[in-house]
Amino acid sequence: MATAFSSDGEAALRRELGPTAAPPPRGDLDSFYETDRAAAFVRDGGFRKVALQFPDELLADAAALAARMEEATGAEMYVLGDTTYGSCCVDEVAAEHVGAEAVLHYGPACLSPCRKLPVLHIFGRQPLDIGHCTKTFRDLYPDRQSHVVVLSDVVYAHAMGELEQDLCPEYPNVIFSRVVCGDPPGPALPGEERRFGRQFLVEAPGGLQDCAMFYVGAEGLALTSFMLTWNRCPFSSFDPTTGCGRHETLNVNRALMRRLYLVERARDAHVVGILVGTLGVAGYLAVLQHLRELLRRAGKRSYTLAVGKPNPAKLANFLEVDIFVLVACAQNSLLDSSDFYRPIVTPYELELACNPAREWTGNYLTDFRDLLPGACAHVELPPAIPAAEAIPDISLITGEMRATHLCEPPASQLPPSTTLACRDQTRALAEISPAASFLESRSWRGLEQRLGQMPISKATQGRRGIAIAYEDEGREQP
Repeated sequence: MATAFSSDGEAALRRELGPTAAPPPRGDLDSFYETDRAAAFVRDGGFRKVALQFPDELLADAAALAARMEEATGAEMYVLGDTTYGSCCVDEVAAEHVGAEAVLHYGPACLSPCRKLPVLHIFGRQPLDIGHCTKTFRDLYPDRQSHVVVLSDVVYAHAMGELEQDLCPEYPNVIFSRVVCGDPPGPALPGEERRFGRQFLVEAPGGLQDCAMFYVGAEGLALTSFMLTWNRCPFSSFDPTTGCGRHETLNVNRALMRRLYLVERARDAHVVGILVGTLGVAGYLAVLQHLRELLRRAGKRSYTLAVGKPNPAKLANFLEVDIFVLVACAQNSLLDSSDFYRPIVTPYELELACNPAREWTGNYLTDFRDLLPGACAHVELPPAIPAAEAIPDISLITGEMRATHLCEPPASQLPPSTTLACRDQTRALAEISPAASFLESRSWRGLEQRLGQMPISKATQGRRGIAIAYEDEGREQP
């Protein structure tokens, strides 16, 4: 783990740079990016400023596509090259910086509903060999009466209709999911699944658990989320980029055991850092408030941190935090924290740890909106009980006694006026924050500005190079 935080840089200096990988074949830009549909969206909405969001692998086409869109619509186009968080989420923050009235989101997407701006998703029409995919499906499911749900990465959604025409005559029990951008209108029908921007109706006698899942797409976070959420269904996949099909060998039980271990770590934690991993998914403010209240009732201190894309170096600055909870879209919430100094859990795992009324049922939730009041999986917090009446609990990790019951905050914390104090003799008020008070007790609190305490001097040229190999090293300083 040490290499995640520091290195001598020798590997970077000695690394040989080869030719960059060729971009995925895209053919005609107008066809791949559906410029006619995008232009109609801009014209029909009357938008004058539009943000174009691209993932890194498609940025090479950004300038040409923006010029074509401006010519076709007469609107101003702004390219969002570096997203605040994951590229699968719509970056409404960056779009609002330029005053955009709408967003055209290109490439893979998590399809999480947005809060403010109208969005058009254009996934890109990645090529799919229908014949090869059909043959692979027949090899994986020789029984023509198999109940199979077909899922796909969004970049191959355009080809699912043709694949359905090839398979349905032979497989009458095959169900194809439909990609839905935003929340579908109306309540769900009996047996209908609505998750991850996919919608399908299961008619198997035993429900979804009697069905297998066939995924068209490359291995990645989307497939992992599917497998953990529908963990009672066997999965197989076909990767169009390699042309290989297989039965997925991910040990779902082992993965769930790892996640439940993190739940146990969350129960032992005293200080929890809430990582803001999205500013555009609808409901993120509500879940932040929900988590703060949950941690307050559980007797844990919480700090809300907005650090952009989390990495080990950033989170290592918060040594006092025992565990982090990441509020992000359903795909990015399952962050592998093995290289991090502290573990990272999902909002659902934190609820399992802190809400005594929520029990593990075998159904894993990755969408934090399912936890909010009025959602399908919301569980109310039970009333507080005195500590003397609480059932004792022992940590499975440390072997120590711990409190798992909910409690009301101390009376001194109830009136909000107790967080105000007189700052000086002018009777100016200052807010007393537990987090700020703790920061004041640290020996190092960041760089000191020392404004007005140092004389002003002209800028001079400093040393050149990198820290381990400055250009003037080995020579005497003048």
